Amino acid sequence: MRQELNLRGSQALLTRANPLSKFAAVFLITLVLALSIDWVSASVALVFELLLFPLAGLTLALLWQRGWPLIIAAAIGGWSTSILAADSGRTLLDVGIWTMSEGSLETGAGFFLRGLAIALPAVLLMSCTDPTDLADALAQKARLPHRFVLGTLAAMRLVGLMAEEWQTIGMARRARGVGSRGSVPQRIKATLGQSFGLLVQAIRRASRLAVTMEARGFGGGQRTWARVSTYSVLDVWVVAGGLLIAAAAVTAAVSAGTWNMVWLGE
Repeated sequence: MRQELNLRGSQALLTRANPLSKFAAVFLITLVLALSIDWVSASVALVFELLLFPLAGLTLALLWQRGWPLIIAAAIGGWSTSILAADSGRTLLDVGIWTMSEGSLETGAGFFLRGLAIALPAVLLMSCTDPTDLADALAQKARLPHRFVLGTLAAMRLVGLMAEEWQTIGMARRARGVGSRGSVPQRIKATLGQSFGLLVQAIRRASRLAVTMEARGFGGGQRTWARVSTYSVLDVWVVAGGLLIAAAAVTAAVSAGTWNMVWLGE
């Protein structure tokens, strides 16, 4: 509830846009980045995305706090690609079974930047979108089934409880002597088991809440809305901004000669 109040009272520009227009802008950017593996288009999109963060009332510190798993995953993927991709050009690193050349480093950098450029819009979207506004837009504008909308709303509401639930499951497992001691493989196995338990608990909570809400009339027949989901001029600018970023990324990559369609390879 505290997060919802902060979003509704925020003066940040993107928080006032319709959630569906923000989804459309993110889709346009993601679509372009999924077509090519070059580093130029990803870099251009990434620069524009970082410039958008103040419009959502976010800072780089909040970006790291909310998106660090995605950033680390992109870095690991980029490094792995650099040492496993086909070598071309001058060899930069040779440690036996691992080699890195100029061509493989460029491919790895493209993978890393593309991963960030795809992940950041999702972080941006979820940080400046109120769950209730999203549910209203999905039900009123997208005409999605009530059960799906209520399940989505329930899941988003429960995201804030996952950290607390993780600690509770961890303490319960340690009380049974699971995960508190042992070798590294045993600890990894215990962490995976705890993660699975958290996933199961989250699905159960969301399902129970969705069914309860529907049983109380949230998904039954014709209904009225406390807040009507509407579009405004701001939504046109949001979609146009997503289209502009996508076009700028493609234009820059084609002009630099680095545009490389995924299915065509090197």
